[in-house]
Amino acid sequence: MYYFIEPMTEDDIPDVQAIESQSFTTPWAATTYRREIRNLQSCRYIVARVSPTPPPHTPRPPSPPPLPIALLNQVVAALFPHAPAPSAEYPIIGYGGVWLVVDEAHVTTIAVAPAYRGRGVGELLLNALIDHAYALAAQRMTLEVRVSNTSAQHLYLKYGFQIAGTRPRYYTDNGEDALIMWTDPIDSVEYKARLGALRRQLVERLQHDTERQA
Repeated sequence: MYYFIEPMTEDDIPDVQAIESQSFTTPWAATTYRREIRNLQSCRYIVARVSPTPPPHTPRPPSPPPLPIALLNQVVAALFPHAPAPSAEYPIIGYGGVWLVVDEAHVTTIAVAPAYRGRGVGELLLNALIDHAYALAAQRMTLEVRVSNTSAQHLYLKYGFQIAGTRPRYYTDNGEDALIMWTDPIDSVEYKARLGALRRQLVERLQHDTERQA
């Protein structure tokens, strides 16, 4: 399988909500997604798509100046020699979003369709959100996660998020507490080195899985 990331559009909202209903008990309204997608000054929302074969290619447009550590392109380029052509024929299998609050990037949501969990899609989405945090000039990243969601916690810990506190009864569906997690400054040399190493590992994992399924 081949996975790639695209900006979320309003046409994507029904598919995103379908995944959301399989992942969370308190889904967002479509109007909320539309409002967030339109607020490019402080919000970024993305989707992950899947293709059983390399999708049709289009010539890569001129690239803007690279971000301080925009290594996500290396992950995608390892699988696609050219950018995949955006197309609704490639199903959406995951999505995520991030808000900028002053100089902090808050991961608002991230989810993967049940059939594609455990394949690196969530990690790919998190990497894309980190790149968007750089694009928004964020200094640190933060998020909330259920105390019972240990698999998500392991991914976040891997990428430098540390538990900094608890929000009691944060989730309205069952009153579960949320852990508050923060990164160290993402523009630091140490964080960039850690991120680069993790992304190289992710490239190898995705390449290996693609070759094994071929």
